[in-house]
Amino acid sequence: MEKKVNLELFPEKIYISDIAGKKMKIRIYGPDSLNKQLALITHYLHNRDSESAKTYKEEAVAGIKELVTYKYPNINLKSFVAENPLQYGLFKDIFNIPYPSPEKPLFTFIDLFAGMGGFRIAMQKQGGKCVFSSEWNEFAQKTYMANFGEMPFGDITKEDTKKYIPDNFDILCAGFPCQPFSIAGISKKNSLGRAHGFLDKAQGTLFFDVADIIDRKRPKAFFLENVKNLVSHDKGNTFKIISETLKALDYDIYYQIMDGKAFVPQHRERIMIIGFDKLYFKGKESFSFPELSEPQKTISDILEPNPEDKYTLSDKLWGYLRNYAEKHKAKGNGFGYGMTDLNGISRTLSARYYKDGSEVLIPQGENSNPRRLTPRECARLMGYEDNYIINAVSDVQAYRQCGNSVVVPLITAVSEKVVKSLLDNKHEQTS
Repeated sequence: MEKKVNLELFPEKIYISDIAGKKMKIRIYGPDSLNKQLALITHYLHNRDSESAKTYKEEAVAGIKELVTYKYPNINLKSFVAENPLQYGLFKDIFNIPYPSPEKPLFTFIDLFAGMGGFRIAMQKQGGKCVFSSEWNEFAQKTYMANFGEMPFGDITKEDTKKYIPDNFDILCAGFPCQPFSIAGISKKNSLGRAHGFLDKAQGTLFFDVADIIDRKRPKAFFLENVKNLVSHDKGNTFKIISETLKALDYDIYYQIMDGKAFVPQHRERIMIIGFDKLYFKGKESFSFPELSEPQKTISDILEPNPEDKYTLSDKLWGYLRNYAEKHKAKGNGFGYGMTDLNGISRTLSARYYKDGSEVLIPQGENSNPRRLTPRECARLMGYEDNYIINAVSDVQAYRQCGNSVVVPLITAVSEKVVKSLLDNKHEQTS
């Protein structure tokens, strides 16, 4: 059944009142979803003073006209009002957000597989302006919208999404999911429009879409993040395909496995892959990964003083976890729950944390069952500040998003080195 969007709070509150993570279609938009319309409008408004605005302008202005005339059918909306609606008091709330773009950006970047926006926070802290974002999960889109005032575009594997990526941005960021890589299979020689070595063997993976965008848009640099096991997957063949693919695109590659425990009280190893365009940098980039310290924070540093009772495990669930652990211990396996040392660091938080919280349990004394972390504590465990809006979605979705997130301060430390290389090179070319 077709749903009509409630525009009672339009224009000031439309993005808060109506996105709700649901793809609602309404007559005034024809076949397109409200999410896509909001993506076009918010991307246009956040980039209205930059070259990137032209990518979104025509469709965004049409969408703004439709929204306003739907709410106020008797108004005769002029094009110049729709082109600069902020001047007339429309859509102001998309800028009343915790993480606005820098007023005088030093570089531009795009945010693929954006999730909660960890890459965006890190890059904005270095003076970067995001000119395109995409995230397929509708609940993550809602969280991203609440914090950045921008609705990400959807599925980046679709050409209809890729066509909105603007030209001439500086850095591509992607914490792309790691799917099984199929090396065998039918060869596609023209996978990117021209032969690029192993790219045909990466067809059908999300990495292929990242490589495709790198090939088309030629960013000066890229910053990719993935699970540690990417290096060892399929006896190293997967990472060999990835690294040789990126090198075949004419980029110098740097990679290193890094542990977020240097910044947050969590053991979380991830591989960082950095690339610099050889044609732009000519091999002169001054890049090195930051040196990491030993853990400085403990779990006790991120805990809330009075968590709600609902986060305490029920007798049934706690009994199940203990029995499960004993069963596997008898078999010589190491599977089981993780009771966290409050003066230490935790295991790696996963996207399945909402199911039972077993990998990170907080003790509450001998006479009480342990509890899960709260969503806010999970956000802190990933390095998000307390002004980050985590409750725009349910606890279940917040847990999933945190478990899939990057460690923000680790990404920030690496991005500082990437951006320094970029800006140093820009300075050399202009001096």
